[in-house]
Amino acid sequence: MAKVSKEPIVKNLHVLPETWEWAQMIDIGAPVKNAIVDGPFGSNLKVSDYVENGPVPVLTTKNLTGDYANVRYITQDKFEELKRSEVKPKDILMAKIGSCGKTGIYPDNMPSAIIPANLMKITVHPDVQQKYVYYYFDSLQFKSHLKSITKATAQPAFGVTNFKRLPFPLAPPEQQKRIVAKIEELFSHIDAGIEALKKAKQLLKQYRQSVLKAAVTGELTKEWREANKTKLEAASQLLERILKERRQKWEEQQLEQFKAKGKIPKDDKWKERYKEPQKPEDKLEIPSTWVCSSFDELVIDSQNGISKRRGKEGLDTHVLRLADITNGEIDESTPRDILLTENERDKYLLKENDLLCIRVNGSNDLVGRMIKVSIKEEWGFCDHFIRFRLPVDQIEMAFVELFFDSQYARDFIDKNKVSSAGQNTVSQSTMGRIVIPIPTATEQKQIMERVIEKHVAIKRLDIEIDNQLKKAEKNKQSILAYAFQGKITNG
Repeated sequence: MAKVSKEPIVKNLHVLPETWEWAQMIDIGAPVKNAIVDGPFGSNLKVSDYVENGPVPVLTTKNLTGDYANVRYITQDKFEELKRSEVKPKDILMAKIGSCGKTGIYPDNMPSAIIPANLMKITVHPDVQQKYVYYYFDSLQFKSHLKSITKATAQPAFGVTNFKRLPFPLAPPEQQKRIVAKIEELFSHIDAGIEALKKAKQLLKQYRQSVLKAAVTGELTKEWREANKTKLEAASQLLERILKERRQKWEEQQLEQFKAKGKIPKDDKWKERYKEPQKPEDKLEIPSTWVCSSFDELVIDSQNGISKRRGKEGLDTHVLRLADITNGEIDESTPRDILLTENERDKYLLKENDLLCIRVNGSNDLVGRMIKVSIKEEWGFCDHFIRFRLPVDQIEMAFVELFFDSQYARDFIDKNKVSSAGQNTVSQSTMGRIVIPIPTATEQKQIMERVIEKHVAIKRLDIEIDNQLKKAEKNKQSILAYAFQGKITNG
């Protein structure tokens, strides 16, 4: 293989075995034109160039994982125009914009293809093992070298010219074969463990759902309920108190508005404007001491978040965004402030035990999720959320939050959400229609005690599995580090 330059772009490289040498990426490319090349400029491959059933696929970063189910195509004529960026089976593909360094191998059973500007391809020299190159691209050493030529712009990116000058630890051909065989032997044992861990993680997820189902159907507290049935009031009485409080709160709000305008009504006719809550549309299978309610019946007040992004006057106020939600909890570490007037603060400041519903999100799994507010500082909330207030002295907010994680609630939201332009949206009225089973106040507490106990155990196991997965990945990286230092084979 001909060497282009003795001057590598990365200095202070580690010492290789005597029979190895530091080559450069350009040296491992096949002795053909455009062996290492990126896709055409964006202006040379436009949306209008795509056809429904053309003969030539155009690859994307998504295809690097081996999924070629959804590909776009161009005509043969367009392919001939862009042939510089042709990809053939066995070529190595790499993202050079965005997910820099993400790598895949173009499969044997695929036709010639074209890559766009954010990808590059490497046709490997026949004297170099393709898998040897592919595994090196997965090593921390290569990723460190790649990072040194990656520009941190709006989207991380690196150029092909600098890539060609990156160092490559070139072993003799026979050693390359032995190294690849040893890596795959060792990886096969680790991968078997990873697969078992992933299955265990999925089983934990299923178990968590079974706990939620048992909680919201009464199965979890069945024995306790039977033992205490003579002491329990019917949940229907609890619902009556909630509905009474709901109306009372509405009347108080109306009177405050009348007073603010200086127009106090002379009679009670204004009370006829009270809008009765939606009644439950479904009947759920629940214990006899429970009652079915629509979520709307439980809500004293609801409010979409504020849509302005800065403001010209008012007081600097933290405003909760989707970016502040991590693993279903509020992260207060990186607040964003906007100016809110006194009226806006009255309207949008959160209170402890408020329920925040994710109103709009690109993820099906997140839209409609409820988050119980427990922050102590003053925070407003943006229009990606709906805030719901319930009578906290009558119902456990944690029970309601838990219910909205149950499969019944998730199925309802999935069926009734509105999807448009890649976003999923739920409204206050949609959420209000969800039928929620209400246990007695005492049983709600019992349910939460049992759920918390089980969730603590689930979380502990989940963390342990994640730690084991991280350890497996670390072991893989150790193997790759030894491999490309010449330390896992002899001779």
